[in-house]
Amino acid sequence: MEELYYRYNPWWEDNSFLYDFINRQNSLGTLEKSLNQKPIVILTGLRRVGKTTLMKMLIKKMIDEFDINPINIFYISLDDYNLVKKTILEIVDEYRKIHKIKFAQKIYLFFDEITYHKDYEIQLKNLYDSQNVKIFISSSSASILKSKKPFLTGRNILVEILPLNFSEYLQFKKITLAQSDQHLIDKYFEDYLNTGGIPEYVLRNDVEYLKELVDDIIKKDISSFYNVKNTQVLQDFFLLLMERAGKNLSINKAAKILGISADSSKRYLQMFEDSYLVYLLQRYGKTNETLLSPKKIYAPDLGIRTLFTGFRDKGSLFENYVFLNIKKLNPSYIYRDGIEIDFFTKNKELIEVKYHSDLNEKQKRLMEEINAREKFIFKNISDLERYLKKKD
Repeated sequence: MEELYYRYNPWWEDNSFLYDFINRQNSLGTLEKSLNQKPIVILTGLRRVGKTTLMKMLIKKMIDEFDINPINIFYISLDDYNLVKKTILEIVDEYRKIHKIKFAQKIYLFFDEITYHKDYEIQLKNLYDSQNVKIFISSSSASILKSKKPFLTGRNILVEILPLNFSEYLQFKKITLAQSDQHLIDKYFEDYLNTGGIPEYVLRNDVEYLKELVDDIIKKDISSFYNVKNTQVLQDFFLLLMERAGKNLSINKAAKILGISADSSKRYLQMFEDSYLVYLLQRYGKTNETLLSPKKIYAPDLGIRTLFTGFRDKGSLFENYVFLNIKKLNPSYIYRDGIEIDFFTKNKELIEVKYHSDLNEKQKRLMEEINAREKFIFKNISDLERYLKKKD
């Protein structure tokens, strides 16, 4: 096991492994802030959005800038076949023995794909309560996290890692725009709307990679975990969801189109949400309006969406991108008398997305009628980025 541990933790012998990562400062900054806090940090989100890379970026920073002894940092991927018969507690004990680390010494533990291990929650609770540890874990499935007993209640911070935003996309593409070239922003942004923000796909532009990603999630995270034998109906359902992205989805209509029961339609939709393949946006209003109204569908990544629907309806793609950037503000949509306003945040900010277009008269009147703390119309990427900058 010692050899295996050293393979996972090359910084114990040589820091040269820690190559220059492409910066994702927004996500990395959140992890940095948590270093001196006790709660377990759970990194979650869509497969292959960069959770493992962010862990290693943090490790690099801990060694290079925070002067933390590399020996006190332990990373392991728990989906490794060699670790199947070992508990998390046994894995940590063996790590301590290898480096003769005393029980009172603080260690930093990074567990990738934590949910591959049975009873991980109670073991993490034991580590958290009895040892001097800071723990980071990752999982690509919200459904598995939700299914466990609440041993970690009050002991964790959930950090969702999203695909690359537009600024990060430009960094990955090594594109720098001088002030005199700002007229090119819209063109590059439309390239981004087509490509999306899955890091490896941005770098490789291999469509098969993206297809394989979605296929893996449907077959491994959904079909296997929930024991759904008919993977074809799941694939058909997902295609329907991508075609409805930015629009309302009727559970009953989806069931009718796919030839399944309404209960199955509702259950499958929840599976997709728990695997981060879709996001759902509820209607703003009284409790009965919120519960009974259909939810709007948004894709987790624009590249995945255009893979299934083609590159069309830039306005809807931009709206999807806006949603991904403001989802932490807990938005809902407003619908009155046949007129819709895209987002109303928990801070009572009203937002309408009109990509290079204007509000119609009915939308203008509704915007005026709604009592909001602030009102915004995003017509392009610059409008959104000015808004987000104020939030930082």
